[in-house]
Amino acid sequence: MLDYREKRNYPRMDIDCPASFTVVDGKGGGAIVKNLSGGGVLMWIDHQIAADATLQIEIKPVNDITPPMVAEVRVLRCTPVGDDGSFAVACQINRILG
Repeated sequence: MLDYREKRNYPRMDIDCPASFTVVDGKGGGAIVKNLSGGGVLMWIDHQIAADATLQIEIKPVNDITPPMVAEVRVLRCTPVGDDGSFAVACQINRILG
């Protein structure tokens, strides 16, 4: 039997939460955050973004009990999802802004 050990520093939380983002050059849009951890975020958007781009994201929970989270992130990769023109964007959290 193989010995498997999780190598992540932070566990992932699967969520389906609306968000918005802005690229440093000003272009942005809407997103759906698919999972979140202490070190990163995976979101789906409707256009491609270059790796190493710096974004500011605002994750907007669906209930009023949890406040929004604003963070600066760096894009690690952007890959197509299915045939509907969506892209999965994996990001590293650089800092929490609010």
